[in-house]
Amino acid sequence: PRPCGSRSGEPKGNNLMSNLREAVLGPLPPNAPTLDVRDLSVTFPTRRGRVRAVVHASWRIAEGTTLGVVGESGCGKSVAALAVMGLIDPPGRIDSGHIAVCGTELRRLSEATMRRMRGKQVAMIFQEPMTALNPVLSVGEQVAEVLILHESLPRAAAWRSAVDLLDQVGIPLPMKRAREYPHHLSGGMRQRVMVAMALAGQPSLLIADEPTTALDVTVQAQILELMLSLQEAHGMAIQFISHDLGVVAEIADEVLVMYAGRVVERAPANQLFSDPRHPYTQGLLETRPSIGERREHLPAIPGSVPDPISLPSGCAFRDRCPRATGACLDRVPRIVSVGEGHDAACVVAEMP
Repeated sequence: PRPCGSRSGEPKGNNLMSNLREAVLGPLPPNAPTLDVRDLSVTFPTRRGRVRAVVHASWRIAEGTTLGVVGESGCGKSVAALAVMGLIDPPGRIDSGHIAVCGTELRRLSEATMRRMRGKQVAMIFQEPMTALNPVLSVGEQVAEVLILHESLPRAAAWRSAVDLLDQVGIPLPMKRAREYPHHLSGGMRQRVMVAMALAGQPSLLIADEPTTALDVTVQAQILELMLSLQEAHGMAIQFISHDLGVVAEIADEVLVMYAGRVVERAPANQLFSDPRHPYTQGLLETRPSIGERREHLPAIPGSVPDPISLPSGCAFRDRCPRATGACLDRVPRIVSVGEGHDAACVVAEMP
């Protein structure tokens, strides 16, 4: 894999991100992760009160690895990703946090510099390509635009490279498809265009927000295989957001579980799926259907996600937790080590 922040075959100091990093923070520390997020908190004011969408969340992604992020709708997965991209629009705000990509602290950068980073160093595949793509531009023009902006290619060269990218992501007849508009393509084809756009600048970090939602299982498998093969070729770090635990188990090296804006468990994927320690993670895994077992009703976690404006005292999961004790009422549990590389935020887990 290429060094974090450099282009394949290019000296490490001869690109925009190396220059930015050295100007802002100095040389990249040895063994620095591609993404390092610490103590991230994001809030949104509403008429009913302040929504704490992400609360003191921390995670890291090493070069060439995949972090799966799971949790129910509204748990903060997508907001955390948008914070990394610098796309939290007012009145939303990042209250605290350190966000570094390849050693560059993103929150210290100007908006103009951050715009140059998006697509070149950090790219995102959004959940619904039909709303993310521009309906009045051909898909080839939209891929070429990334290359013109971030690689400074002339328009004709950018168009040729865009067609090559569409071919690389498995779109048949790429020259013909490049001239078509998003509504002419199937959902799977549109998602492949999004992948091509995201990879046009050879980013060090790719954030994929539910990239296979609403696609049939065959197309899902093709998109996932494509992402992993490109990761192997380019050494990207991937932050993969999903509701589908089966997909996460298949592709993630490490898994982050979020609930009510907080990280409640993080562990290597095989360890989390074989030995989940937080009651919420255990509940999520118990809801998975099994091919070899017939059930009249699938198990479900009782209750519902609490109102983010009026969270219960102590542990936000306590009213739904089968293991809740009196201690769960008193304080928000700290995230602590419960095994090698395995952390959980649970009062029961903290007990000796």
